Amino acid sequence: MIHFILMMGPQDGQGNPNPIMSFLPLILIVVIFYFFMIRPQMKRAKEQRKFRENLKKGDEVMTIGGIYGKVAEVEEKTIILETVDKSRMRVDKSALTAPGQLDTQR
Repeated sequence: MIHFILMMGPQDGQGNPNPIMSFLPLILIVVIFYFFMIRPQMKRAKEQRKFRENLKKGDEVMTIGGIYGKVAEVEEKTIILETVDKSRMRVDKSALTAPGQLDTQR
């Protein structure tokens, strides 16, 4: 790969290099960033949004703070989360994830 990039530079006796060839390394870097960083992140965000939209009573969830519980009630932007000891707390939907999903995001 490096050999190929070095070959793109101007050779002895050549005039001006092709402008597309001078931007090719930059274009390759952008494409690599898109496929290895941006696209997977967008896919993960879409899955999270879908998960939060489809929450229903009885689903097991985990907050981003590490609290596990079951959904007792679903409201527009929040849920009522019931923990093991039957205590209830109101949690914003944006702070929820499926149990075990946080470990795979690292």
